Amino acid sequence: MRLSRSLASVTVAVALVMSLPYEAVPHARVKRPVAAQPFGAECRTRITGSHVTAYCHNPYPGTDGVSLHVECDKWWDIDTDGTPVDTGPAMTVRLTGRCWEDVRSAWVSHQRR
Repeated sequence: MRLSRSLASVTVAVALVMSLPYEAVPHARVKRPVAAQPFGAECRTRITGSHVTAYCHNPYPGTDGVSLHVECDKWWDIDTDGTPVDTGPAMTVRLTGRCWEDVRSAWVSHQRR
């Protein structure tokens, strides 16, 4: 009688392990992909005549190095690339740039710090 009780408990244990989802059972040599950390400040750019203003807010825990780039419309007007500014967690920075006359385009680049 004891043999059948121990066999029954082993059978129940094996059935429970087999019913678990694959992720719940530890496996040898299986590496789970690491979730990518969210990154990047949200930037809003405004062009007013020959002036450019960008506000960047970083809602994430990592530091983001943001830099303003301004492309001028005239061929003789000098395009500018701003120096990177560290934007820490929950921080908002203001970036400014300008051309002598008209602005063709402006954008902000991001760099992990």
